[in-house]
Amino acid sequence: QLQLVESGGGLVQPGGSLRLSCAASGFALDYYAIGWFRQAPGKEREGVSCISTSGIDTNYSDSVKGRFTISRDSAKNTVYLQMNSLKPEDTAVYYCAVDTRYFRSQAMCLAPTYNRWGQGTQVTVSS
Repeated sequence: QLQLVESGGGLVQPGGSLRLSCAASGFALDYYAIGWFRQAPGKEREGVSCISTSGIDTNYSDSVKGRFTISRDSAKNTVYLQMNSLKPEDTAVYYCAVDTRYFRSQAMCLAPTYNRWGQGTQVTVSS
């Protein structure tokens, strides 16, 4: 069974930090490119941060660049999204996704690239 489970979301004040986790079971994340996406109510799903299959190349949206960091822990078979200096506009459901079809030498942050998705975790940034 192939499964992705996000966790670590919650309510934080503006300027605060959260670390999201995406735990994989049934397959090894080291073999695949991974992406973090988010979707706010009434808005389209947005690519946030992605990492190539090798883990060498990463990509970030302009809105989170310098504040968010994607990383992968092979031993735990988990990918993380460290989110710092959070803003109210970061409020959304955050999803992790995996491309099991192709080797990606460059990080891709377009949703059609990914064919395996988690169920999401809610992040709310508010006073």
